[in-house]
Amino acid sequence: MTSTDAPAAPTGPTLPTIRNRLARALLSLALLWTVAAAAAVWGVVRHEVDELLDHALQESGEILYGLLSLPATAAVLDQHPGGALPAPPHQENLVWQIVSGQQVLLHSHGAPATPWVDRPQPGLSDAGALWRLYGLALPGPDQRMLYVAQPAWERREAQLEATLLSALAALVVGLAGAVWVRRRLTLELEPLATLSLAVAHFDPLDRSHPLPAAQRAELLPLQRAVTALGERVAQRLASERAFSAHAAHALRTPLAGIDAQLAVALRECPETLQPRLSRVRAAAQRLQQVVAALLALFRSGAEPQRQPLRLDTLVQRLPVPGLALRCSGQTELLADPDLLTAALANLLDNAARHSATEVRVDARLDGRWQRLEVQDNGPGLAPGLQPALQQELDSGRYQRPLGLGLMLADLVARAHGGRVWLPPQDGSGCRVVMTLALPDTDPAAASPTL
Repeated sequence: MTSTDAPAAPTGPTLPTIRNRLARALLSLALLWTVAAAAAVWGVVRHEVDELLDHALQESGEILYGLLSLPATAAVLDQHPGGALPAPPHQENLVWQIVSGQQVLLHSHGAPATPWVDRPQPGLSDAGALWRLYGLALPGPDQRMLYVAQPAWERREAQLEATLLSALAALVVGLAGAVWVRRRLTLELEPLATLSLAVAHFDPLDRSHPLPAAQRAELLPLQRAVTALGERVAQRLASERAFSAHAAHALRTPLAGIDAQLAVALRECPETLQPRLSRVRAAAQRLQQVVAALLALFRSGAEPQRQPLRLDTLVQRLPVPGLALRCSGQTELLADPDLLTAALANLLDNAARHSATEVRVDARLDGRWQRLEVQDNGPGLAPGLQPALQQELDSGRYQRPLGLGLMLADLVARAHGGRVWLPPQDGSGCRVVMTLALPDTDPAAASPTL
């Protein structure tokens, strides 16, 4: 299987931000406010505009009534019976008729030549759906009626324009308010961003740089919780470091003494006992490696001490009886030599214990990542075991069936900002891939493809 066949490192879902969620809520509120305001304005404006136009219609009719009641105006009706009052071409928004029975005696330029209504209708009324009328009875024996009218479309246009302008004003006010609130919200969230940045660089072991004081009352519980968590972490790390220091002295010295005594015993004992003492010494040396790995395990939570190193030189210092080692690819690395040594030593020990006779360690640079691949020629993983092991590595629980070698390798990789992957096995041995991030690599950056 080629190195590009394995899937890329999983990435987490993109979480919504408080600012964007509130901004969308404010925008929705502004739109709802516009719709509600338009509906309210429509109801009010419709009534008020109708009332205003009815008053204008009524007053116009009363003015015309006064003019038509004059003796000089009565002669006009006799001179132009059934015709329109002379006027230049223009758009009339207020028209009128003088009706006697079923005959129009005189009408304005824009009024129809036929009566709007069949019988006299004084006061306000509607002539179908096209006209709004106001009728007045003129003095005289022939029961003449004066009708002043407005087109219904003009009244609806006035109502619609008033409503649309009011809705537009409400929308502008709502959007301006949403923009203002968004900007204000950005300013109010700055203390949270400041606290988040401080938490990202917070070192619970460095008491000279505590978290800054909370700038808002809502952030005070969070600041106190992070500070308390840092104190607990510092206390636990101090305990682990004290334990590892005591363990280094209490375990390494006796084991070194045992190894030295076994070396002397091998030189002085009869040949019949040498194979047995050799196995005992090999077990003691393996125990020394386990102790070194456990001590490195306690150190894995601390910041790695990165140094330039050569992979081939480091591997040569890890001789495993009966195991041939080969290095290839990029030999210059930047990593913690103690942690990387402990991880590789346990992976090689795993290979030897599972009947491998050859191990290839390949390293290469992939952007801001250092990629190490350990491939042996042993029997490989049991069928169906790889997904279970990878799940434990991804979860970080490190429970069965995961062993010390893979667990330590993953802890070392995570201390360097990377991970351990078990690509799908091809039946030619076990294959383990470690990724180590170079310094100043963004923690959110995706790991390289395997």
